[in-house]
Amino acid sequence: MAHKVTSIPGEGIGPEVASAVRRILAATGVKIEWEELEGRTDKSTEKGQLVSQSAVDSVRRNHVALKGPMATAIAGGAPSVNVALRKTLDLYANLRPVKNLPGVKSRFEGVDVVLVRENTEDLYSGLEHEVVPGVVESLKIITERASTRIAKFAFSYAKKMGRKKIHAIHKANIMKLSDGLFLKSIRTVAKEFPEIEYLEMIVDNACMQIVLNPQQFDVLLLPNLYGDVMSDLAAGLVGGLGVVGSANIGDDAAMFEAVHGTAPDIAGKGFANPTALLLSSILMLDHLGERGAARSIETALEKVYREGVHTTRDVGGQAGTDEFTEAVIAALK
Repeated sequence: MAHKVTSIPGEGIGPEVASAVRRILAATGVKIEWEELEGRTDKSTEKGQLVSQSAVDSVRRNHVALKGPMATAIAGGAPSVNVALRKTLDLYANLRPVKNLPGVKSRFEGVDVVLVRENTEDLYSGLEHEVVPGVVESLKIITERASTRIAKFAFSYAKKMGRKKIHAIHKANIMKLSDGLFLKSIRTVAKEFPEIEYLEMIVDNACMQIVLNPQQFDVLLLPNLYGDVMSDLAAGLVGGLGVVGSANIGDDAAMFEAVHGTAPDIAGKGFANPTALLLSSILMLDHLGERGAARSIETALEKVYREGVHTTRDVGGQAGTDEFTEAVIAALK
């Protein structure tokens, strides 16, 4: 039986890497029926700034989506389409495994940490207003419901994957009510999982600790803003956002996406690296129950990186997108 999956190729290099990943997925023999849609509304009517209702409806119908990168305006413009999709679909858990790929130069070896980020509230609620000219107020929203929900997801994931330790990351020494509620909710859930070691760490110390000794961490559980910062920081330990995957998971749908930029400067030139979206597709295959195909792609990808002959320019190679893609497909056989 074929899996029905929504494809949102994204912008810039998005269509190139999405096409490459779909070719690799097809080579595994897993049957997927793709429903391809744009992530934004029609530019002529909405100036290309708002999330496409057709895309939202498609993900709700298919329950699974694979999404390429999409740009977000800085200090102006409409809210992020990426955030809008996650909130509209209630994809409350962001899952970001960070692990070294063989042959990718980085300052650390043996990094294997998973970041679980609450995806729907905190300062990402986008509740801002100008109090008086020159004074802006942003509201940080933390609820017991969302904090408990993400804690249950993190502990259940850790138990399922054989992870032994969870650090809750916070700033409750200063934000005693909001981050305090986040911690209180997690502590309650932690009692249900005595086999998993539970620890807490203030976010600024956690940022220092992860660049001093990332091997001390197993799973990090974070509210939205800290999770955004630390997940990118952690990616930097293993080579950057181009070599890590990402999943956004809810109770009724899941969206697997590349979280790097759209790279408009190289779009259409044929040397974009599909690795991040490919790693995200591995998470998607696991979610769909296609674990054999997921492990096959994982092994093939590591083989291509270990040999270092067909890697792309961003990781020190000379291959283009097609050459890299064909090398991964060849390694599957």
